Amino acid sequence: MNFRLVFTLTGKTLMVEAGAMLLPLLVCLFYRENPRPFLITIPLLLLAGFLLSKLKSDDHFFSREGFFAVALIWLLVSATGALPFYLSGYFPTYIDCFFESASGFTTTGASILTAVEPLPKGILFWRSFIHWLGGMGVLILAIALLPSLGSRTLHLMKAESPGPVVSKLVPKSSQSSKILYAIYCGLTILEILILRIAGMPWYDSIVHSFGTAGTGGFSVKNLSIGSYGSPAFEVIITIFMLLFSVNFAFYFLLLQGKIKQAFRSDELRFFLVVVFSSIALISINIWNLYPTGGEAVRHAAFQVGSIISTTGYASTDFDLWPEFSRVLLVLLMFIGACAGSTGGAIKCSRVLILARCIRREIRQVIHPREVNVVKLDGHVLEESSLRSVHIFFSAYMLITLAATLLVSVDNYSFGSTFTAVVACIGNIGPGLEMVGPMGNFSAFSLFSKTILSLCMIVGRLEIIPILVLFSGNAWKRS
Repeated sequence: MNFRLVFTLTGKTLMVEAGAMLLPLLVCLFYRENPRPFLITIPLLLLAGFLLSKLKSDDHFFSREGFFAVALIWLLVSATGALPFYLSGYFPTYIDCFFESASGFTTTGASILTAVEPLPKGILFWRSFIHWLGGMGVLILAIALLPSLGSRTLHLMKAESPGPVVSKLVPKSSQSSKILYAIYCGLTILEILILRIAGMPWYDSIVHSFGTAGTGGFSVKNLSIGSYGSPAFEVIITIFMLLFSVNFAFYFLLLQGKIKQAFRSDELRFFLVVVFSSIALISINIWNLYPTGGEAVRHAAFQVGSIISTTGYASTDFDLWPEFSRVLLVLLMFIGACAGSTGGAIKCSRVLILARCIRREIRQVIHPREVNVVKLDGHVLEESSLRSVHIFFSAYMLITLAATLLVSVDNYSFGSTFTAVVACIGNIGPGLEMVGPMGNFSAFSLFSKTILSLCMIVGRLEIIPILVLFSGNAWKRS
């Protein structure tokens, strides 16, 4: 293991994080709030980052180093990102701050805060801004800003990018990162402008667009988007939650004029079928709960978009919906968004591949001599790719069950405990019952909050990097 190079990358990323804190610092100054949390944290990160980045090392850097570095950096970025929260004095313990920071960077949106509106605007801005930073990936941001990382970038992208297959949009990884961030920024700015035109204040438009773009879900209102009581806001955010749930390669193909190729995606078609089927089923199920059918459809569409995109915003308390709708939303928590998007959970592509593997197995039993292959977008998938999907799914479910067992020591109901873990490992935010859209995670013990925080990071990095970090073999030098 090339520790010196790993620490050098860590140092450079910490300096990028320090630079990102300048924006909430300016917000504090603009609203005449106490800038102390950022004035203390920024120099500390710059100093630590500078010292680490100056370590001399060779260029020995392979997949092991890439996975190790990504896991270590995400843990450290979450830990250091918690410092402004801790220094603000609005959080009871550092573990609570770490939970909030990990929830922000991993775009989970779970919170220990019982009320957010009393917090300073600068702290709330940082809380939402880390959604935006974590949505595309802090390492991808570093790659875009630090092209000097060279050939190491593909190993970092492979470890951090969501989905079963990582492909570069253009030959150079640093250029791919810049293209991704250009699309990401463009859609974010577009949402900000549309929300502002619809009547949402500038500050609210910016922070809610950060939450939508990163599919995170932190709001500056206690009742989330539902507090505005605006159908226009809900429709706009619903559309953008779904837009950010799509593989960003889709937008790259559209920009290149390859429209037919863009819409040929099996995953995109599967995603749209799941979304519209779920909206229809839930609308029918909750039809009698609202004055008009249009309102029922609007809330169903918003919550389906919020859950499958793993954003976690709420327009209403869906924990009060009939059991069928609640169970369907929990199933969507497992499916999640498309690969290559800012969304979390298992991903539509993996679910589709698993379904096709099951179909192949059935056909193999019926026709033993028939050669059956699994295809995606017309291409035959290699057995190694299928194996990685099976391993990911198995590890995902095992970690979910193990974490549920550990968190159950707090002795809350199974619905609260299980959906809390599912919401955290899937980077969704709200669950059911105690952790529903109108609830929070404050009642859990510090031990459970630590477990849930790790679940968020495990889910965001799609398991393997964290397992590599905690593997004894990874720490060996050779």
